[in-house]
Amino acid sequence: MDQPPPDTKNWTWVLERPCPQCGFDASAVEPSEVAAAVRANAAGFRAALQRGDIVSERPPVPAGAPPKWSALEYGAHVRDVHKLTAERLTRMMKKTAPTFPDWDQNEAAVKGRYDSADADKVSYELAINAGKVADLLDKVRGDGWQRTGMRSDGAAFTIGAFAVYTLHDVSHHLWDVEQGYEAIKEARKKSS
Repeated sequence: MDQPPPDTKNWTWVLERPCPQCGFDASAVEPSEVAAAVRANAAGFRAALQRGDIVSERPPVPAGAPPKWSALEYGAHVRDVHKLTAERLTRMMKKTAPTFPDWDQNEAAVKGRYDSADADKVSYELAINAGKVADLLDKVRGDGWQRTGMRSDGAAFTIGAFAVYTLHDVSHHLWDVEQGYEAIKEARKKSS
């Protein structure tokens, strides 16, 4: 099965202006609110991944357009985003301005066989990993939100900005899943 093309966009702009697709507005989010929002997002994914066989169905796209991920693939990606986020938060909390290596999300999708993963297992692991992120964020106090980390491309994050950035990522992907389910529903309606 063809994979969607690699996402090479630098999504750090979402910290400066609302996302025109999913509507996420970073300026309306306090970093101290992210832990609860991450837990709620994980619950949203749990519900989205309990839709039977449709979870592994990729949504239809216009002719010539690249394929999009299924809900299952997005869930596996978000599971891994939370795992990586917990690792990076831990380093930011313990070290001064650590630099993070690149993470190739498309390579992770292929190697991790996102398209054939077990939805119940993905849902469980996503919840565990999201809980780790939320638990770490619950421990941040005062100046702790200003501790920094660096991406390999030189982009610097505070823990507060990284928390909000991550919340956009997982929120956007739940929006992607909902859009995909709507596209599948519309396609089925047209074909019946």
